[in-house]
Amino acid sequence: MEKKDDIDKLIKEALSQEEADLLKRIEDQSLIDMMLINFRGSLKWFAYLTSLLILIFFILSVFFGYKFFNALDIREMMLWGAGAFVSLMIVVMLKIWHWMQMDKNQLAQEIKRLELRITQLTEK
Repeated sequence: MEKKDDIDKLIKEALSQEEADLLKRIEDQSLIDMMLINFRGSLKWFAYLTSLLILIFFILSVFFGYKFFNALDIREMMLWGAGAFVSLMIVVMLKIWHWMQMDKNQLAQEIKRLELRITQLTEK
């Protein structure tokens, strides 16, 4: 681990101020920052739409679950249970889409970081 820290230190010393500022902007981000990146860019309208749908379907699944536990016969229980299950599956699928977008954005940042380091090495 100490070697990695030494290499990072040597790289940072070799960078110009402008390159150092650029690397600082694309450093590792917190989970909240990564989630907020989904709400910027060309697909921000879709991120807002899916967030609204997640909220709607979660509320529906809670309502269906409540009705399921208050149902009197088996047929009603099956219908309310199926509604709750489908609603929760929709919530899960939409959340997976958000996580995939976060991963895609993180991967794009890593590629940019590598491109910057490659150009720095070729200039030397």
